[in-house]
Amino acid sequence: MKVVEIVGLGPGPFAAMLLSDLGAQVIRVDRADSVAQPVSETTSFDLLARGRPSVGVDLKAPSGKACVLRLLEQSDGLIEGFRPGVMERLGLGPEVCLEANPRLVYGRMTGWGQSGPLASAAGHDINYIALSGALHGIGRAGDKPVPPLNLVGDFGGGGLLLAFGMLCAIYEVARSGRGQVVDAAMVDGAALLMTIFHGMHAAGFHHDERGVNLLDSGAHFYETYETADSKHMAIGAIEPHFYAELLERLGLDAATLPRQMDRAAWPAMKERFASVFKDKTRDEWCRIFDGSDACVTPVLGLRDAPQNAHLQARGTFVEIAGILQAAPAPRFSRSEPGLPTPASRPGQDTDSVLASWGFSTAEVAELRRSRSIA
Repeated sequence: MKVVEIVGLGPGPFAAMLLSDLGAQVIRVDRADSVAQPVSETTSFDLLARGRPSVGVDLKAPSGKACVLRLLEQSDGLIEGFRPGVMERLGLGPEVCLEANPRLVYGRMTGWGQSGPLASAAGHDINYIALSGALHGIGRAGDKPVPPLNLVGDFGGGGLLLAFGMLCAIYEVARSGRGQVVDAAMVDGAALLMTIFHGMHAAGFHHDERGVNLLDSGAHFYETYETADSKHMAIGAIEPHFYAELLERLGLDAATLPRQMDRAAWPAMKERFASVFKDKTRDEWCRIFDGSDACVTPVLGLRDAPQNAHLQARGTFVEIAGILQAAPAPRFSRSEPGLPTPASRPGQDTDSVLASWGFSTAEVAELRRSRSIA
């Protein structure tokens, strides 16, 4: 699979990284003027750019646009993350690109989508998940909503959804012979991630008030607790048999406690659990719950997670060019994509990429003479 990525921010590069991680040949098209900026000779820390060579192209120059169209003629897909209308103004909108390659899948990554009253408005992850209903439900009872990093909009509802949509559309090309546009909007993706909660709300099981429900920190058995050394443990003992084991390992007598699903008792039980967990350190609790089905784990940070024995056994984290980062996922029984290469600096691979995609030495030299490439 060949994909051309017009470099943007966050979710677009994440989608391209996912495809590249699992074996797609993805080219990053960077702006030619970004190549002229001072760059470090050391390893790039832009991990989302891993695994893809970079070509520096002036998309506003006619010959630069022609260069990209020539790459697209050989491609299965294109990824871009500009506001609606920007690619059209550059002369690289869907109509032009699909005319050059009728089988092309044209992936568009935006916050608000290609249509609707907010389509051209600025925004960030926090805005998209706020409007979709996702942000409202994240936070403590009686407190304001808490942004869950930018995982829900940018990466879960954005980049991951675009990569999935690209693969579906490329699969469909094999049947129809025709490409199409994939309109991946983060506000749509964030709303889609909330599907289970719409069902629970309709059934009367999930209230629209944050911090009082089963999965939003309302329940004492689905919560985090501070330990004696100011670290934290996470509990997810939802099922009755898991909850019974949790109580046993905590040294609590179930016969003297309220029923697990007695919502009125949840606040008091949270206070009881908090007091118990403060008696021991995180490592002590890890030893107590080791090998149990109580669904209790330590809350690990960026430094600690790669040291976890389970994650080390699975190779969940790998080191590439001296930087520890997440390995490609998911895993396959037969196919092994290998480790991604480090991120290229903007324009670093212009000559080699163009040569491998059929540009002659003279053509590359002419593009550089006209400053259409960098």
